[in-house]
Amino acid sequence: MLSFDLATSLMSTGLRSAYGIGAKPAGRKPEKNLRLISVENDPYSRLVREAATELDLDLEILPPTPMGSADYPRLEDPNTDEKLRGTEAIIVYLFQQYDGRDLPLKWRFQRLQALSSRLASLPRLCFQQQSKQARQPQQMLELYSFESSPYARPVRELLDQMRIPYLLRNCGRTKPQEWILPSVRKALNIQTRSSLANRRALEEKEGRVSIPYLYDPNTGAGLFESGEIIAYLKNTYGVADAES
Repeated sequence: MLSFDLATSLMSTGLRSAYGIGAKPAGRKPEKNLRLISVENDPYSRLVREAATELDLDLEILPPTPMGSADYPRLEDPNTDEKLRGTEAIIVYLFQQYDGRDLPLKWRFQRLQALSSRLASLPRLCFQQQSKQARQPQQMLELYSFESSPYARPVRELLDQMRIPYLLRNCGRTKPQEWILPSVRKALNIQTRSSLANRRALEEKEGRVSIPYLYDPNTGAGLFESGEIIAYLKNTYGVADAES
């Protein structure tokens, strides 16, 4: 039987099933990481992260400051010194700046996209909590994920609650083999040979690709499985369950 946590995360994924999974890498990659001020379950932040998954663009995910708590999503591009606010402006910029093309048709229906994204936020409202006090890592954590992964979502939610910035390494899917569960791929010896740099790097590093994967350069720890990652974050950075 599915846990309530996973069941609601799967519902969120199902409500945005056409977005935040597949990737068609942008024609050009930024030399410096893009920075996104974002809130995990915010429907407008989600749309930006979905577009980044589609374009295979990595993001430094930063929590909003207390004084600017409602000022998101915001994008800061250190490659061009551009600073943008608002979902549509950011998505248009990403496609034009890094893929050299106008906004694809499916992204032009912003009201419908926003409505669908708001619906996808509903199943996870019960998991929204106030920020938790946490020790901040000296070096930025790296999370291999794609936006609609139901297994990565709880990890991103916890990082959001802990207000820990992290580097989101997008690992969208480009081939049919990548839709097969990692355990099945391993049992059948199915080779994906992904075209995405992050997936190839993860396979070279760990011998397999499974999402989510967290790498902590502060301790050298690398973990698969959302439950193990969540336990690690709580134990390492000082957040206890139910504030006990």
